[in-house]
Order: sequence, then structure tokens, then C-alpha cells
Amino acid sequence: MFLHVTSVRYLKDYKLKLTFNNGAEGVVDLQDELYGEVFEPLKDKRLFRQVHLTSRTIEWPNGADFAPEFLYEHATITKPPHRVPGPDEQAILQAAALREPHPEYHSESSGES
Repeated sequence: MFLHVTSVRYLKDYKLKLTFNNGAEGVVDLQDELYGEVFEPLKDKRLFRQVHLTSRTIEWPNGADFAPEFLYEHATITKPPHRVPGPDEQAILQAAALREPHPEYHSESSGES
């Protein structure tokens, strides 16, 4: 599964609240990441507040963006991601479900013949 940002909300200064497609939520402070030709203009908080969501990450009107993986690694996660079982674990869970007795297939014996 590829990581995507599914929502963004400006908080204050250079902090954003992000939600990711794996269910995780977190706050990222980008103050120390605003250097270089593309990111330097974002030091103007009026421009920084204009952050918006694209198809998989966040972007600003000047074209600056960060990879979702970078944002996830730098975020303080406040809600952990959904746990998705891996392929091996899914097979084990499916096999266990097949072995479990289903109540509708069991009849109670009344002791009468």
C-alpha cells in the first residue's frame, strides 16, 4: 500500500495536522524544513497557511510539496495506523476461521433416541 495524505489542517506557526490513508493522524512541524529555493518562500506564514491537499500529498501555491513518507516520518503520530494483517497472517486467520465450529452446524443432543 502506498502512503497518501488524506487530510491537512493548518494549526499554527509551521505546524500541520495530517491524516494518512493508513488511518494514522499526526502533527508535523515543518519549520526546520523550509530552506532552499522552493521552500524558503513558505517562511511567510500567509503563504504557508495556503497549504492544500493534492491526490496524494500536500502542496502550496508556489508548487512546493513534501512526499507523504517524509511527512509521516517527521510527524508526531497522535493516532496510530490501522493494523492490516500481512499476507501470511491473513492465510493463518482464514485457516483458523475454517477450523472454528459454527453454531448453526451443531445441534444440541437432547439425549433422546
